[in-house]
Amino acid sequence: MEGYKSFLFFLVCSLLLGFVAVIFSLVWVLHYREGLGWDGGAAEFNWHPVLITTGFIFIQGIAIIVYRLPWTWKCSKLLMKCIHAGLHLTALVLAIVALVAVFDFHNAKNIPNMYSLHSWVGLTVVILFSLQLVLGILVFLLPFASANLRAALMPIHAYSGLLIFGTVIATALMGITEKLIFALKDPAYSKLPPEAIFVNTLGVLIFVFGALVIWMTTQPAWKRPPEQNLKTLRPEGGTPEGTEDGSTDYSNTEKSDVELNSEAARKRNLKLDDAGQRATM
Repeated sequence: MEGYKSFLFFLVCSLLLGFVAVIFSLVWVLHYREGLGWDGGAAEFNWHPVLITTGFIFIQGIAIIVYRLPWTWKCSKLLMKCIHAGLHLTALVLAIVALVAVFDFHNAKNIPNMYSLHSWVGLTVVILFSLQLVLGILVFLLPFASANLRAALMPIHAYSGLLIFGTVIATALMGITEKLIFALKDPAYSKLPPEAIFVNTLGVLIFVFGALVIWMTTQPAWKRPPEQNLKTLRPEGGTPEGTEDGSTDYSNTEKSDVELNSEAARKRNLKLDDAGQRATM
């Protein structure tokens, strides 16, 4: 990998920031709020920021950069696809549980649902993420789509994935601000009490984590090489991996057969010419 040390630096920084953000979300609800529970009260609502930070932000970020890890380039592309899809599926499950916690809390407290911009964008991004995951599995993981279709949809899949991830980050920041405005009354959010400083720091951690993930993903030098280039990374005597559509690449074999046939024909022509010259002598 070109710029391996730089990639390693950004990777370690992003993982540390993401992990610290998860810890901050737990400290927030356990220390400053009412803890965690599932009884329709505030403790149930607190699952929402914890699960969103853990699943929809941290785990989704890992799923996005998993293809960039150079020590996985020797692994089967199918295996990496399964890991990529599995991490995204985990993130979706946690996000759905987080949504259930919010709706259950609102219904128990007779609070209206879906009235804020945060809720509008949040539900929209969960739906788009679900569609992205389902289409990704159907097109790129299951062996039904053609190679041409995969090649045509790959740029759209990559762009929409980053767009959804960036929207999740923005939605989380909106939700943090909204929660602090509603929850902090005495002293108010504008007075910047310790909880406000702590949770604002959580928002900064989430923002920087998202920025690092997007930066690593958009660097061409850190992209997983094409499959034909990865053959040089495999041990000698190993079985060549299939192409993107699951079929084996026979181009090198066919080229070798053509060269051998041409060489054999040339030798036969030389023998015939030599025999003809001897016959005329």
